Amino acid sequence: MTTTIDDLDSEDAKLVTLARSARARTGAAEGAAVRDTIGRTYAAATVELPSLSVTALQAAVVAAVSSGADGIEAAVIVGESAEITAASASAVRDLTPDAPIYLVDPSGTVVDKTP
Repeated sequence: MTTTIDDLDSEDAKLVTLARSARARTGAAEGAAVRDTIGRTYAAATVELPSLSVTALQAAVVAAVSSGADGIEAAVIVGESAEITAASASAVRDLTPDAPIYLVDPSGTVVDKTP
């Protein structure tokens, strides 16, 4: 059975919307969004500069931590990738080892979820 954003709870579906918006706004390969443990949300896109390369999820986690978050409740990555990269997952796992990370394709199909 295929899982789509319609199957997610409303708070996780909101993260998909934020991640899609970050990706569309920048034209980046990926957009990501995270929700911290008190419900605040942060969205970001992939950053590729000559001196810096950051995944969208890493950027979203950096935004959360720099705003005072001490944990992640859930995370979403939207893009064409078929898997969640170790670098992206590690950014979340450093704060919250068991937070779900959803990988969603541009059409809204959930491609992967950890744990």
